[in-house]
Amino acid sequence: MRLAGIDGVVLHEHDEIVSELRRILHDPDIAVVFLTEKVAAVIESELTQIKETVTTPLIVVIPDRHGKSDMTASLSRYLEQTVGIHI
Repeated sequence: MRLAGIDGVVLHEHDEIVSELRRILHDPDIAVVFLTEKVAAVIESELTQIKETVTTPLIVVIPDRHGKSDMTASLSRYLEQTVGIHI
């Protein structure tokens, strides 16, 4: 992601993930948020509520190395479809 110019943070615990996501939701400079499948699973109920009530930023769940799909192909497809970045 950094090679594509995308900044990020690594979070593992439920409370820190929810706290950072709520902070991001109020930042007008952030248009897209990528969450890994593992992180999305940790905050599943909160993420569902946020997606139902918030229109921006766009929240996209992407595969990670812990997921079941081919990470490289899936990530490339997601990036190309959501933000037009082809890797």
